[in-house]
Amino acid sequence: MHLVDAARTGPHLPGMRALALLLAAAASLVPAGAAADDDPWFGPDKVKHFGASAALAVGGYALGAAFFDEVPARLATGAGIALGAGVAKEVADLAGAGSASWRDLVWDVAGTGAGLLVAWGVDAVFFAPAGGADDARLVTLQGRF
Repeated sequence: MHLVDAARTGPHLPGMRALALLLAAAASLVPAGAAADDDPWFGPDKVKHFGASAALAVGGYALGAAFFDEVPARLATGAGIALGAGVAKEVADLAGAGSASWRDLVWDVAGTGAGLLVAWGVDAVFFAPAGGADDARLVTLQGRF
């Protein structure tokens, strides 16, 4: 089969037709007024979700550090507090306190991840235990700044 023939009747042509039909069907299900996005991905409330989740994650990690020596337990504490607050907020919105949004939860997860990364980094650089194999990595990490 020549390249030109493959382009006309290629093996992917039936798959492409099915994909086009699927997209057309999905587009027909979208309400006409949905073009104006009421919940933009980068709306001002998304910054609040990100920031609040990051702050809660950092605070939760610090709280976990007061009770746990292991980093995974500290991370779990920070994530649990931050994500718990985000989910609780969206559940309250579902109950009528506002308008619930999956996009808000996505920003909550992103903020939680960023907050945990900052908290873990600060913990690793400034509060690492003295001695042991971790100490050599800490000195190497500090030497890069």
